[in-house]
Amino acid sequence: MSRQESADLVQSVLGMISDTLASGESVKLSSFGSFLLRDKRGRVGRNPKTGVEVPIDARRVLVFKPSQVLKERVDSSLSKD
Repeated sequence: MSRQESADLVQSVLGMISDTLASGESVKLSSFGSFLLRDKRGRVGRNPKTGVEVPIDARRVLVFKPSQVLKERVDSSLSKD
């Protein structure tokens, strides 16, 4: 596979992942992890510099949860050093 074909393939896969997440669905990549959407409720925050209360709107956030396989692989690479 050429460099250009590889780049096109990666862009295509990332585009599909982005589109799926934008539509509100989660994405699971086997042996890698899952991209999940979480709805966070609105709350009152505080400006750390001034101490003034500031409302924080409800929002949807993207969360990555690594698979057990990935966690074990990363952990084992640390123990080799």
